[in-house]
Amino acid sequence: MSFKGFTQADFETFHIDGLDERMAAIRKRIQPKFKAIGDELADYLTEKAGHDMYIHIAKHARRTVNPPNDTWMAFSYNKRGYKKHPHFQIGLWDDRVFVWLAYIYELPNKQAYARTFLEHEETLADIIPQDYDVSMNHMKKSNEKWADIHLREKLERFLKVKSAEFLVGKQFAMGDPILQDGEAFINEVKAIYDTLIPVYQLSLGEKK
Repeated sequence: MSFKGFTQADFETFHIDGLDERMAAIRKRIQPKFKAIGDELADYLTEKAGHDMYIHIAKHARRTVNPPNDTWMAFSYNKRGYKKHPHFQIGLWDDRVFVWLAYIYELPNKQAYARTFLEHEETLADIIPQDYDVSMNHMKKSNEKWADIHLREKLERFLKVKSAEFLVGKQFAMGDPILQDGEAFINEVKAIYDTLIPVYQLSLGEKK
């Protein structure tokens, strides 16, 4: 299966009541598309990163009552998991698709990544386009643009606050035509990864 794009029904998945019912829709509607995206991007990202990148599709296995408000897939150099490592995410809320390079709170050495970014603040400012998006919490929607943030303030929060995260990339509103065109979306994700790979490699250093 090649990726043909996202549909209105994919976004409406997050309006389905009930954990079992919503998860059934996620498995039927969205996860096959994640697999198709992964099949098209894993080798590309492996080549760009310079090491194997493995596909992980969120299972939401810890949920017992509340259905997920978003779902995602990730690419990580670790075959067993992604949350404790820098990783690339592609996922959906009910109103958008996100494409992130993600450093989340579960990183065991989160402060080391934060210090690296602080030491190379000017490099980050040069690499990341002004129209990119930023999030400090992957569990909440974010509407912050790179152009509008105070970078050092964000990075210091990432360093000092245990729950603070650092995600950078692009988001696409539900009605964006690119989401309905599988080939165009894949090419756009490749362009985003091309932009963010230097940030990823900078952060990784000898930590991998």
